Amino acid sequence: MSGEGIAPATVAEEEYLQSLFWLQEAGLGMTGANLARAMQLSAPTVHEMIGRLERDGYITRAGDRSISFTPSGSEHAEGIVRRHRLIERFLTDVLAIPWDEVHEEAERLEHAMSPVLEERMLAAIGDARTCPHGHPLVAGARLAGVPLADVEPGASVRILRFENEAEDLLHYLKASGIEPGQEGTLAESNGEEVVLQAAGGARILLTRSVAETVSVIADPSPPPRTALPEQLVLGQRYGR
Repeated sequence: MSGEGIAPATVAEEEYLQSLFWLQEAGLGMTGANLARAMQLSAPTVHEMIGRLERDGYITRAGDRSISFTPSGSEHAEGIVRRHRLIERFLTDVLAIPWDEVHEEAERLEHAMSPVLEERMLAAIGDARTCPHGHPLVAGARLAGVPLADVEPGASVRILRFENEAEDLLHYLKASGIEPGQEGTLAESNGEEVVLQAAGGARILLTRSVAETVSVIADPSPPPRTALPEQLVLGQRYGR
């Protein structure tokens, strides 16, 4: 199905399309159950919106309840995610807003962004390829990583991205001193916490539950593992 004849997505629909895209990107099944856990919403609320998205031509549902994007849905989802991440990068790099404060602001701005403003922002951020939390601006450009919690002591690591962008967690990560792109060595790992010795000398301590949400490239690397839906909290303010 093409986007021809489909009414513009509402703000609520865009939020759900964005969240479905993030599930797909993270390697999680696009299901109502995963969506409800990631968005922290009730199953009936999510079920109602999934029905709307299907009626409006953005998704299809298979017999096993798995969800797939239509071409129009994929285009809309990629667009809203790209605008969100672009706004975050612009706010951080151009307006000097700390990266732990831009996610919620981008949530408010992404729905009213014109193509002209998008082009101006792209020009302003230069050659940046990710949002300040490490997620790619271009769909399909995501690098494979592993949870920091799985890395064994002694391994070299490079921080790829923060999978959970809940504002309180971003504040915690910022305060810890960890940053996307940072390199170091996993110094300690136990049932309670993970300690990263950064290349610059800083010693960064994270609880194990937080380390589950930090994707890294490690050498030697543990086996790949997809984060659980409840660890990928996307947040939601619309369509409740």
